[in-house]
Amino acid sequence: MSTTSLTTSLPAPTHAARLREALLAADFTADGLLDLLGAPAYAALARSETVPALRATRGDSPLETLVRLFLLQRGVEPARAAAALPLDEALADGWVVRQDGAVLATVDVRPYGGPDGEDWFIVSDLGCAVGGAGGIGTKDEGVVLGVGGASTTLAGITVRTPVATALDLGTGSGIQALHASRHATRVTATDLNPRALDFTRLTLALSGAREAELLEGSLYEPVDGAAYDLIVSNPPFVISPGAGLTYRDGGMSGDDLCRTLVQQAGERLNDGGYAQFLANWQHVDGEEWQERLRSWVPRGCDAWIVQREVQDVTQYAELWLRDSGDHRGDPEAYRAAYDRWLDSFEASGTRAIGFGWITLRRDPAVAAGKAEPSIVIEEWPHPVEQPLGPYVRAHFERQDYLRTHDDAALLADSFTLAPEVVQEQVGLPGAEDPEHVVLRQNRGVRRATRVDHVGAGFAGVCDGTLSAGRILDAIAQLMGEDPVLLRDRTPQAIRLLVEEGFLTPASLLPEEERAPE
Repeated sequence: MSTTSLTTSLPAPTHAARLREALLAADFTADGLLDLLGAPAYAALARSETVPALRATRGDSPLETLVRLFLLQRGVEPARAAAALPLDEALADGWVVRQDGAVLATVDVRPYGGPDGEDWFIVSDLGCAVGGAGGIGTKDEGVVLGVGGASTTLAGITVRTPVATALDLGTGSGIQALHASRHATRVTATDLNPRALDFTRLTLALSGAREAELLEGSLYEPVDGAAYDLIVSNPPFVISPGAGLTYRDGGMSGDDLCRTLVQQAGERLNDGGYAQFLANWQHVDGEEWQERLRSWVPRGCDAWIVQREVQDVTQYAELWLRDSGDHRGDPEAYRAAYDRWLDSFEASGTRAIGFGWITLRRDPAVAAGKAEPSIVIEEWPHPVEQPLGPYVRAHFERQDYLRTHDDAALLADSFTLAPEVVQEQVGLPGAEDPEHVVLRQNRGVRRATRVDHVGAGFAGVCDGTLSAGRILDAIAQLMGEDPVLLRDRTPQAIRLLVEEGFLTPASLLPEEERAPE
């Protein structure tokens, strides 16, 4: 059963600037909501539980009125609405309507804090944001969802360097296009659903952002061979039987939509450009999932692919059947639908589904055949600290460094220990020496790696002043080891510490952070 009510015509952005002024004047912002509702009610709203928020908005302040109107989607008295927003303009543009003596919102308007403290607003269908008043579960084909965990994850991992052109493919309500507007001169947003493009226009206008080029169509068809400096997509990646729902299901066989999206990105990236996606992929009997994904990487691109989660086919089917509300209807119909999902997975030999992040970078040296591509595919289900965009960019910079420095060059260079790294010693209580030493990152990806005493000592003195070779010579002298043998066996360990971000080559540090020569 659908929890949404799709309006045929959406609001016009004609007076969006006036409405924005009113929302900000009432402190209808992410911070303002937290202050008004308090942490428990705010968290409950994110779980689609509205009672605490209703209790917290029983007054008649403009902020309470706006929360009831746009977040809780309750009718408010016209006088209260007029005190909170420019009612005549909002009615004329279609943001609200009069019905049975009350004013009702026609769309979900949700405050969203930008990365530098911007006050933005995400516009979507009623009940289709995280914490939407209607909760989850819809089968409306044309529905446009608001901001959710997937949206914020993609926004957080995206590399945010200034670029000339950015493409948000499958824009939905325009969240990625909104982020891109901060650092891209020209933003293009596409979607198969024309309603999504209308919502993106509203999101940008109400957030005070520049307009984007809005194009209707599937995958890369609307951009007609154009190339970009940045491509981002939170696509309809769900692997389901049949055509499914446009807003979430790929509509192709298995994970073909995600594969096609990734494989065709290479020819649509400018040199040095990034393409970043969220995706699902199949774990198929008789095939390593890493090799499946390796085959997706387009020619001329480096890649970093991270598997964040794996679900067996029963968990996966249950998750998405509940997402569309099938579990709330006829039990027999639910069981039949569940059976269809499992039949589809069995026919394709799929035993599990992976979810994660895919980042491509077009490398001109790789494209020209002058360098081997760097393709890193790994599983990392552990907590990370967003935003990860700077760490993603640094990953590719370190890969460039490692493939252009042989062992001799590595030992001649100097390194700096990342400031967020701490050392942990593990061993029996009272033992004279630890069994092993662990280096752990407290920021970013939050990796941990085991090192021996040489590795720990080496990392501990890396401050960019001494070359790796000179540090190893000093360690060899202290330990009574042959310095030549130590130099021979250590570079591989140094490479691993650089690759995983524990050590940064001095040449990759900003000028102001380098040690004086």
